[in-house]
Amino acid sequence: MTLFLTDADVRAAFDWADAIAALRSAYAAPPDEARFPPRTMARGDGLWLRTLSGVPGEGGPMGAKLIAASLRHRRASYLIPLFDQESVELTALLDGHSITGFRTAATSALAADLLAPAGPLRVAVIGSGFEAQNHVRALAAIRALSSVTVFSPNPASRTRFTQELADLGMPLNTAESPQAAVDGADLVICAARSRDEQPTLRQVPAGATVVSIGSTLPEQRELATEVIARAQVIVADMVDEVIHDTGDMIAAEKAGVDFAGNVVSLADIVSGRANGRPADPDAIVLYKSVGSATQDLAVAAMCVRRAAELTLGTKLPVTISPVSK
Repeated sequence: MTLFLTDADVRAAFDWADAIAALRSAYAAPPDEARFPPRTMARGDGLWLRTLSGVPGEGGPMGAKLIAASLRHRRASYLIPLFDQESVELTALLDGHSITGFRTAATSALAADLLAPAGPLRVAVIGSGFEAQNHVRALAAIRALSSVTVFSPNPASRTRFTQELADLGMPLNTAESPQAAVDGADLVICAARSRDEQPTLRQVPAGATVVSIGSTLPEQRELATEVIARAQVIVADMVDEVIHDTGDMIAAEKAGVDFAGNVVSLADIVSGRANGRPADPDAIVLYKSVGSATQDLAVAAMCVRRAAELTLGTKLPVTISPVSK
């Protein structure tokens, strides 16, 4: 039977610690680019359909995430089908909306745990929405946070951010500018692009780790070129896409910043094939993410497992039957 999980089912089944553990296992698997090809984007008149697909090497379900979006109407739908690797049966269909936010934040937390200095972290967050809040919750599941300071252009949004995260029981502060937010921070989370696609983060303190998730397409900007130029190590979840398909890196390359030799994959960091933070305590380390099927499938499979344990979801009365070929 095929199990269908609504967005509410996904939220009820989700667990930060389990998600981070699933991602750690997925990224520690031996590298095989054929298993996770680059995402594809079909574009129409104000429409696009993005596909991320993968066949996990550790035997978990294979599948894809489909994102259908209408730019004119500012609407999007997310669908994740999962197939058993042995029987190729359709085992689950999931609303992928919350999984997208959960997997991004959980992967960032995994990267930050490996890249940020040891000990409690002073966190700055640029952005106050769904992704920004998820990142704080994900980080709190894996590291001690001594403080969190948020900047958003809207004061009401900053206040709402602190109210939504009050249950974490940690100091939550607001700042009136990005620079005021990042002063003294060990870890900077960039989770909001400016609407005019001008960089929202222009300076970071020495020794900081920066997590950037808001620039995933060539037309999008989040980080100033000088931030990228200062980074001694740039960790990417999808190296080629981060380098060639994100507006931040495209702008840095056009400005003459030679960063190619500093880029390593997140998989190499997780598996221990490469080192993350340099010995220099003042080094800037950047983790830049565009999202990947590795993340979607690991977190989706975890949600399906927990949903079965918690008797969540709906078993469909019909399904798609495999055929002989």
